[in-house]
Amino acid sequence: MLKTPNSVPVLNLPVHLLDNYTTWLKKRIEQNVGTHVVTLNAEMAMLAEQDKSVAEIIRSADLVIPDGAGVILYLKLRGHQQSRCPGIELAESLLTQLGIDGEQYPIVFFGGQPGVTEQAAQTWRSKIPEISILSNHGYLSEIEQKQWQQTLIEKQPKLILVGLGVPRQEYWIRQNRSLCPHATWIGVGGSFDIWSGTKTRAPRLLRDNHLEWLYRLYQEPWRWRRMLVLPLFFLRSLFPS
Repeated sequence: MLKTPNSVPVLNLPVHLLDNYTTWLKKRIEQNVGTHVVTLNAEMAMLAEQDKSVAEIIRSADLVIPDGAGVILYLKLRGHQQSRCPGIELAESLLTQLGIDGEQYPIVFFGGQPGVTEQAAQTWRSKIPEISILSNHGYLSEIEQKQWQQTLIEKQPKLILVGLGVPRQEYWIRQNRSLCPHATWIGVGGSFDIWSGTKTRAPRLLRDNHLEWLYRLYQEPWRWRRMLVLPLFFLRSLFPS
């Protein structure tokens, strides 16, 4: 079994340092080792300071990747030259590598609006005809939720991408991970919206200059209150308590 990568603390949360997260995860999948991946950004780190259950989930994850620019800055100020790994790009690289093997690596998309998640799956099927994806939206009734859980037990997918937003997707993974103990579980936020064409990612220029958060605010102005934590995280990066 692969060793757990070295980690460094970001606001008392572990962030694992690797040159290639995809390679490490793919080896775990091939070895049939279950893995929970958390994609950490500044907003989530600040939430964890207020919500002990979120902090507990992050600390118990098998892999915590530096998803946000703020986390990269925090690491850089402490002498760690780590590249950012957006969760959507990690998921895309795994889908690309696993998809060509079809039924050998069944994949699940769960979350998002009705219709959006299936359209995201169709997008990937058009790119990789061999890929095996089972999808379901995130607005299930209690009965539908139980039926979906039974489906997961029967199908035992290798990769489960959960797009319910933070922290709902983290809670859902914790609650249901035992259903597919050998799967790799990743919370992917709004990735299904991007893959379905419902929304677009920030232009490369903004992404390369750590301004993807600004584009998200432009697309979703209702997020402004949540993003007020970003300046606070920056101050914590400069002057840790």
